[in-house]
Amino acid sequence: MNYRLFVICAFVFMHINLFAQPPELQEMKLKLNEEGSHYIKGTFLNQIWVRYNQSNPGTLVLGEPTDQTVDIGLRRTRVQFFGQLTDHVFFYTQFGQNNFNYLSGQNAANTGNRKFQAFFHDALGEYKVWKENDRLFLGGGLTIANGLSRFSQPSVGTIMTMDVPVFAQATVDQTDQFSRKLSVYARGQLGKLDYRIVLSDPFPVTSNGLPAPALTTTANFAQVGHQKQYQGFFAYNFFDAESHVTPYMTGTYLGKKKVFNLEAGFIAQNNATWTKETPVSDTVYHAMNLYSVALYYDAPLNTSKGTALSAYAGFFDYDFGPDYLRYNGIMNPANGLQSGYINGSQGNAFPMFGTGQVIYTQVGYLMKQNLLGEGNGTLMPYASLMSADYDRLSDRMNVYNIGVNWLLKGHTSKISLDYQSRPVYEQQGVNWISSGHKGQIVLQYQIFF
Repeated sequence: MNYRLFVICAFVFMHINLFAQPPELQEMKLKLNEEGSHYIKGTFLNQIWVRYNQSNPGTLVLGEPTDQTVDIGLRRTRVQFFGQLTDHVFFYTQFGQNNFNYLSGQNAANTGNRKFQAFFHDALGEYKVWKENDRLFLGGGLTIANGLSRFSQPSVGTIMTMDVPVFAQATVDQTDQFSRKLSVYARGQLGKLDYRIVLSDPFPVTSNGLPAPALTTTANFAQVGHQKQYQGFFAYNFFDAESHVTPYMTGTYLGKKKVFNLEAGFIAQNNATWTKETPVSDTVYHAMNLYSVALYYDAPLNTSKGTALSAYAGFFDYDFGPDYLRYNGIMNPANGLQSGYINGSQGNAFPMFGTGQVIYTQVGYLMKQNLLGEGNGTLMPYASLMSADYDRLSDRMNVYNIGVNWLLKGHTSKISLDYQSRPVYEQQGVNWISSGHKGQIVLQYQIFF
């Protein structure tokens, strides 16, 4: 394997950050009243990736067979602008771009009909019913307020692992726009219970900029008809309550809160997918029913040293219809596939979504403050496992990540190094058989303020 270029890029990245630390940052916030309870605020996020990837079998890059790739890209670049205009009125907008690498002009997924280059991720308005408490917020617009799980609506600037478990954004870029949907919702806190209930208007799958799959015996999103989507998410806070200024949910508080939650959620839609047994048989429509239940723990261990533990364990039950399965590769470094290989399996893709069950867990340990010396930050190693038992796969699929965050200044300035191992499959008749594993190494620098 050719690690040389990756090591050189890693060396340059680290030295840039060692000798060019960001100055103390102040919030970009404008007070609208003397107390500061009414305000408008701006934030910025940029996640830069340098990646080495072992290509899946049959991979083509610009028409050339490729065993491995090294690429540089922007995983996420976002600008947020939001504010509390009165005691009752809140607005939130987010504009940006995702998965921008050297193939962005070639990949249909980055030039889909719903979003051309940079685009609005969120644009919502929200009304707080009682100004003295958080029992009920009513909102609507283009929003990530979702059901299912906390990782279906993650605050990507505060996640512990280098990237989110994207499988939890179950319909991403199929009937939504990068996990955002046109929705109306109610959310709030009733004692120790956080809740959100959402009614969404899904996008047609035919507008996502990709060729529509053929109607076959395996379920795909229906290209005829339109149904609303119903969602819910509930979390019981045993210790500290989580603050939800926006609909996004924090990944890790880095020891600043003591949070232990029991969480559950769902997404349901009638006639969401379809199948057809033979060319002359009737089309059969199937409901989509997705559920999850999880435990989330994020709390300090030793307050004087600043150590903390973050852990999550969740069970997901996905029913998209018979044998539904979809490959996905994050910021895929390949754009073609030789004949005879599974459609969509090029580059770093694996069967990320499917009908079946998934167990997902992650755990990380925040080491003591100033572990690397005054002003040089600390480390947070982590590990995660996605273990999926999808109906269409011959055996259980395990994808694991191990990595470490170098927290130069919390989530504001951090370097993450991550290794992922994923399975590859070959098709034998109607069965998909595991034929080994491939890996990728990613170095990320994040700035978030």
